[in-house]
Amino acid sequence: MTDNQQITGGQAVVRALLEHGVDTLFGLPGAQTYALFDALYEQGDRIRYIGARHEQGAAYMAFGYARSTGRSAVYSVVPGPGVLNTGAALATAYGANSPLLCLTGQIPSAAIGRGRGHLHELPDQLATLRSITKWADRINHPAEAPGKVAEAFSRMRSDRPRPVALEIPWDILTMQAEVPALAAAPAKTTPEPEPQQLAAAAKQIKRAQQPMIMVGGGAMDAGAEILELARLIQAPVVPFRSGRGIVGNDSPFGLTCAEGYRLWPGTDLLIGIGTRLELPTMRWMNMPDDMPVIRIDIDEEEMQRLPVDIGLVGDAAITTRLLLEALSTSAPKRDSRENEFTAVKESVQKDIQRIQPQMDYLGAIRDVLPRDGIFVDELCQAGYASWFGFPVYEPRTFISCGYQGTLGYGFNTALGVKVAHPDKPVVAITGDGGFLFGIQELATAVQYRIGLVTIVFNNNAYGNVRRDQQNKFNGHVFGSDLHNPDFMQLVESFGAAAWRADSPRALRDVLKQAMDHNGPAVIEVPIEKDSEASPWDFIMPGTY
Repeated sequence: MTDNQQITGGQAVVRALLEHGVDTLFGLPGAQTYALFDALYEQGDRIRYIGARHEQGAAYMAFGYARSTGRSAVYSVVPGPGVLNTGAALATAYGANSPLLCLTGQIPSAAIGRGRGHLHELPDQLATLRSITKWADRINHPAEAPGKVAEAFSRMRSDRPRPVALEIPWDILTMQAEVPALAAAPAKTTPEPEPQQLAAAAKQIKRAQQPMIMVGGGAMDAGAEILELARLIQAPVVPFRSGRGIVGNDSPFGLTCAEGYRLWPGTDLLIGIGTRLELPTMRWMNMPDDMPVIRIDIDEEEMQRLPVDIGLVGDAAITTRLLLEALSTSAPKRDSRENEFTAVKESVQKDIQRIQPQMDYLGAIRDVLPRDGIFVDELCQAGYASWFGFPVYEPRTFISCGYQGTLGYGFNTALGVKVAHPDKPVVAITGDGGFLFGIQELATAVQYRIGLVTIVFNNNAYGNVRRDQQNKFNGHVFGSDLHNPDFMQLVESFGAAAWRADSPRALRDVLKQAMDHNGPAVIEVPIEKDSEASPWDFIMPGTY
């Protein structure tokens, strides 16, 4: 693009997206965004478009794209009800630290704030967006588009990645103006910890006899450094959901949350890397007051949210490498604990086999899914069990929604994962209740030939709610039983392939067929109501 060329606001936004390497946009067009979508049309296949059947689906697909790649993802919807329909996905991306750009329209500029009841008007859309994003702003003139888009990408990629939003009034998208060229903005400088803090951390680690490393999504790109640290100080590496695969479960040092809990009583130092430390502070509920804590996190505010002994503010990989350097000159050689870790892992693996039938079904999936295949969980009984019962070997191959616990996120998110990884097998699991939150996106999967395999565990209930009502509210089952359609007929009516598997062995066989199928596929697994063992003893020990 030459300087000062006359183009529309929509063209200016799309060209700015291209400057920032955007290759895919998820969305659903409408009146206020016609000019944006017309600009996308002009670019041909330079930006691939995936059209959703519901705004929520578009946003969750973008979340899946970002969550599984670490790259920025973009979606576009109309303002008002359109953008509100994406609120759950934005909140999920915020909680899961995923770089997502919401591009939404706005009513005509002259009508903003007047409360006249213009089509899709909200009292204050920017205020709404700012409550669930890291940053939100408005493009008030086509000439502002390059700079505002660059600012959006800088904000969502810098420090702690999180979603951002831009709104563009209807008339600004259609307005023609001279728009200067502007290069993509680099991310802001990453902070590095102070040398004295590194020295203090190294000193604390040397004193510890049985340290434990906990990791979260903020450490996703620091696996090599964390494993090196674990070997040096002979510490287990324990994730919850978001940190799974940073150190693989096939390593003696890569433990699940259930396995880590067995080692927790003897732990004398906790090192948290890119994690909120949800396990010891909210799940295990028995963190000693005098437990020394070292945290590595790029978000300085985390050090105030949970007071620590030593806080190292910086990128997880860079800071762990600096800590290794601080330890390398004087770290005492430690006796190997690998046999201890292996014994704990074997013991826990035997114990969790009582979580049936979930464990057998998860085992069947793991047998078929390749090592680098991607598994997307959901808020269902098999999903909860997968947090500790599904082996994960590589980063970004286990996708979860983090602490938001957004029921129904999984299927739509997994479509975005598969769009981002067309050559990798992607398997989504879901319950019957969650699947019906977004089943309309089967039409999107068929239209765009998104070869996702989805396994629907159908117990005709919101299973966790039903169990809690039975166990904690005197058996007063209310609102948790479901009437479902014939999933096989419904799936086939969309044009997708459908199978049913009534045992783990059958699932193993059918899953192989579904993964070889050239297109979207759904496998229904009928589950007898109330037959699933509770997984919560291994997630919140002593509280269920």
